[in-house]
Amino acid sequence: MCTSICVNKRKTIVGWNLDLLDMTYRVRPAENGVYIEIDDPAEGWLPLFGANKRGDFVGMPTCWPYDARSDPQGEGVDLIHLDIDLLLEKKTFDDVRRIAESGKVSSIPGVTFMAALSDAGGNVLHIIPGQGYRYYEKPDYAILTNFSPFKGNSETHPWMGWDRYQKAEKMLCGASEDFDVEDCFAVLKAVSQEVCPTVVSMVYDVGARTVYWCMDRAWDRIESRTFA
Repeated sequence: MCTSICVNKRKTIVGWNLDLLDMTYRVRPAENGVYIEIDDPAEGWLPLFGANKRGDFVGMPTCWPYDARSDPQGEGVDLIHLDIDLLLEKKTFDDVRRIAESGKVSSIPGVTFMAALSDAGGNVLHIIPGQGYRYYEKPDYAILTNFSPFKGNSETHPWMGWDRYQKAEKMLCGASEDFDVEDCFAVLKAVSQEVCPTVVSMVYDVGARTVYWCMDRAWDRIESRTFA
């Protein structure tokens, strides 16, 4: 369960709720990015989500219900490492878009991970392995929760996040041109979760190259990092 939003008003503001159960995680501020990392038993700490100095943001919600078409097939490109390459600036947003256009992006066996990506220009790329991708050129706003945008609510699951999507959309469709960091945190707070808890909430003011985050829904204890 996760929620990703990107809003283009006077500023480009990106928001992300990481909703997580039974996994070890940390937020690691670094010179070129602020990374939310997951401790993988085989590969160690993986920077799966977050923002980089170049202006990219990477979110990776799980798609519910799972779709077997996302399983690795032949020469498929692994979504997880594709996202990591973007976050660590080993690939550009346009590189990832071209790979998505090839239709060869896959997830891992048994789990349909999706990508919610944005760049310094406020452009958005949603990738759903096995189903396709959607590119939005500097949209007014874009939202991705845990259901496939290709399926909408045609397939149901308790964790698909249809209610979170609708709540975020209602708030964003009426957002003013002054939409800022505080407003983004208000949306993230409104769609935060407790059953599968929201463990990190992150907001990126792209123009200012400043990342803000809080842990465990502690909305009054926000940390920040500005890239030089």
